[in-house]
Amino acid sequence: MRIGALSRRTGVSERLLRYYEEQGLLHPYRRPSGYREYQEGDVDVVRRIRTLLSAGLPTVLIAEVLPCMRNDGQKLIPTCAEMLDDLHKARARLSSVIDELSASRAVLDEVIAAAPPVVKPM
Repeated sequence: MRIGALSRRTGVSERLLRYYEEQGLLHPYRRPSGYREYQEGDVDVVRRIRTLLSAGLPTVLIAEVLPCMRNDGQKLIPTCAEMLDDLHKARARLSSVIDELSASRAVLDEVIAAAPPVVKPM
């Protein structure tokens, strides 16, 4: 299938599909004319990429772990034990970011709470 068909099937823009290719996440066949030709399995690959992106993984890490992921219904299952360390590190990084954002929110809550009440005109 061509890139437009893959875009329609996955809901991912053609521009993002080209970006995934640049990042080494997708590997379409190139026709002599230069057109990309995708396989049926690329639909699932794009869905795996989207899931891993939504989990907060950078594309560099996704490129490493993607070959070791398979779909099991609605979730991804890692198939290579050696990649679990990378996934745990990514989770720890996300936890750290969440902690920092929570602390920032607490400071902002304090600033808001210290503000004088707003007087509404009658």
